[in-house]
Formats: sequence, C-alpha cells, structure tokens
Amino acid sequence: MGKSAQEIFNFSSITDDCIKCGKCIPVCTIHGVNADEVTSPRGFLDLLGAYQRGNLELDENAKAIFESCFLCTACVEVCPKSLPTDMVIEQVRADIGKKFGIAWYKKAFFLLLRHRWLNDLAFKLGWAFQTCGFKIQADIDSMSSRFNLPMLKVDRLLPSLRKTSFLNSHPENINNGGKRKVAIFIGCLGNYNYVDVGNSLLEILKALEIDAFLAKDQKCCSAPAYFTGDFDTVDYNAKFNIEYFESFSKDVEAIIVPEATCSAMLKIDYEHYFHDQPEWKARAVALKDKIFMATEWLEKHTHLNELLESKKKDSKIVTYHDPCHAKKMQGIHQEPRNLISKNYNIVEMSDPNTCCGFGGVTMQSEKYHFAKAAGIPKADMIKKTNADVVSAECSACRMQINASMNYVDAKTVFKNPIELIAEALRD
Repeated sequence: MGKSAQEIFNFSSITDDCIKCGKCIPVCTIHGVNADEVTSPRGFLDLLGAYQRGNLELDENAKAIFESCFLCTACVEVCPKSLPTDMVIEQVRADIGKKFGIAWYKKAFFLLLRHRWLNDLAFKLGWAFQTCGFKIQADIDSMSSRFNLPMLKVDRLLPSLRKTSFLNSHPENINNGGKRKVAIFIGCLGNYNYVDVGNSLLEILKALEIDAFLAKDQKCCSAPAYFTGDFDTVDYNAKFNIEYFESFSKDVEAIIVPEATCSAMLKIDYEHYFHDQPEWKARAVALKDKIFMATEWLEKHTHLNELLESKKKDSKIVTYHDPCHAKKMQGIHQEPRNLISKNYNIVEMSDPNTCCGFGGVTMQSEKYHFAKAAGIPKADMIKKTNADVVSAECSACRMQINASMNYVDAKTVFKNPIELIAEALRD
C-alpha cells in the first residue's frame, strides 16, 4: 500500500495510445463547464504520461487538475480505443492523497463508512438535531444547510435524514415463500436517506415470492473513498465485503443492488482496484456473476414484466436519466425502461446519457461550483420534458438532480425506478 501509482500501475501504454482524435471532448463533463484543453480527457492523459515519466511534479496545480475530473467515463464510452482515462486518474488521486493528505472532513466521513455502528449513531444524532443546522423541505424530502461549510452549501438541497436506517428497520432474513432467495446490498444513501428504495424493493420481492437476505454486516462499497484517493479505506472495506459476500453467496441466487454506483464499484472497480493484489482480484472477479443492478436482475430473471402488465396504467409521465455508472460502465439502460413503461408513459429527455454532475466527494465539496454548473443543464433538460417524475437507479444522481432542479425551479419529482415499480404493484 506504500507504493505510488507510478510504481504499481504502468499506465504509459494508456497515455501513449491516445491518438488525440478529440472525440472525447464534446462529451467530457468537466470540459463542458471548464473549456480548457488541460481539463479534457486527452489533456489529462498527456499530463498523466508526463507524470509517469517524471516530467511533471505533483504540485497544487496538478492536484487541482486531476481532482477536476467527474469520472463519468463518457470519454471511455466514445474513445475508439476505449482508453480507461478514469482508471488512471483514480490511481493518481491515491498519490495526491498520500502527498497532500485527505481533508479532515473527508477523513471523518470515510471513518463512518468503515464502521456501520458509528455511521448508525452519527445519522441517528443527525436526525435528532437536523433542524438546528438545516431547513427542512418535507414536501420534497430534502433539506438545505443554514451554514456554508466544505460539504454543505446554503444554496443547495441535500437528502433528509431518517430516524431509523433501512437495514435497522427490518429483520435480516425475510421469508416470502422460500421458493427463491436473493441478498440485498442497499448502499449508504439508500440505507440512511432514501429508505423508500429499499422498502419498495422488499415489496417487489414479496409480490414475486422471493426471500430476501438483507446482509446487515455489509460495509459501504467504498466508492466515495476510491474516487477521492483514500485507498486505505477502499482496501479495508473491499476486503471485508468480499469475504462477507463469499460467506453467503452460495445460498442466494444473486446480490441485487438498487444503486448504479455501488453496483459498478462492487462488480467492476473492485477488480480495477486489486490490479496489484492477484489473490483479491481473483476473489472479486469470482463474485461478479452474482452481482446485479436491481432492475437488471428483476427484468431478466423474474416474471415481474408479466406481473406489471396485469396492473393498470398510471397517468404520470416519467423521464429517465441514465446514471454514468449504469449505462456507461455496466450497459444497463433498457432494463429499467422496460419495467417502468409497463405502467407509466416515458418521455425521453434530449440527452438522457449526459452526466448529472455529481462527481464524488471532492466535486460535491471544494469543487461544487463545477458540480452546480454541470447539473443545471441537466435540470433544464428534465424541466423541458414536462414530466411528473424523473427516475434513475442511483441515489448519488438523485441527490445531485434534486439540487439542480431546485436551481431551475423544476417541479418534477425524483423517484428510483424501484419505487415506481412498487407503486404500480400496489394498484
């Protein structure tokens, strides 16, 4: 763990292979709000190559540049050589973390992600005292800070806190008939903030007579730490989760995840992270076939389509946003639409594939001006559809899009597709 990215990750083949065709630039999220060649995928690759060759010092300026990428993978999707620019930047951010340290408030946040009991306590205290620091907007289940702090901005919406987390609201094993069984990986935002996602997933599994194992010992997938460069937290959480999944994976058909970022981290980024730890990489790869985004598994491996077709059509208009970690990283985009369209009218926005601008912890704190600039055009797209609901299978997107819609005064309500499906089944 003490080696630098230069020593353990030979990315010269990636940086040297860029042919400078420029196809990445029109789709690049950061270039769209900061039109500088340096903050473009091919600019990043040039600088990363210079860093590997020892021609670029990792100073404050380089730090600011490498931390400005949203890691949306739009460049990877359109690159004729599929160069993994995001992977290289993630590795260099670990070097940045070692040289400059991780900010105290990020360290505190990542400490919570390592310890479920501490996270439970922090969120319970947060719920009890949230009105002291936040203005609650109950109609949209959001709140805004009364103070400007690194992670909190007075002009943005944040998800409200809940008294009891999803995992603490239910028994670990839920019997729905015993014919089939799946495990649920809920994700931190789904566990502590958007608890109706997990509750709705349990409703769907009950209707399908599929038993649920809530896997209560699960730790954060560690995506926030990974994208920030805190690889110690990634190593700790990833190894724990892999060992934990191995302990029950043979007893369930699948581990289903109603969160695009968590699913991508568990299924794809664990393999990337363990590139220099062969044993753990092999164990991460061995679990991949068990891990699914929730709509992916429900649409392909159950009779949910037929069940939804037996229910009445809802008059609400829905527009769907493709989370970067769903479509670009996992190829999941049609499955949620197939399920939603059974009971709702879908109207596509002008570009559902455009990144919403969440970008991770650093982008949501000291670089929030970039997140805000990237989010407002997305919110305008949503507003122009005149949809009643915008949906995406990602709570990070939900947090960012709700904040962005508030800036453009959009009245559209955000719901995870799992929530819409559960609502349809109730009728």
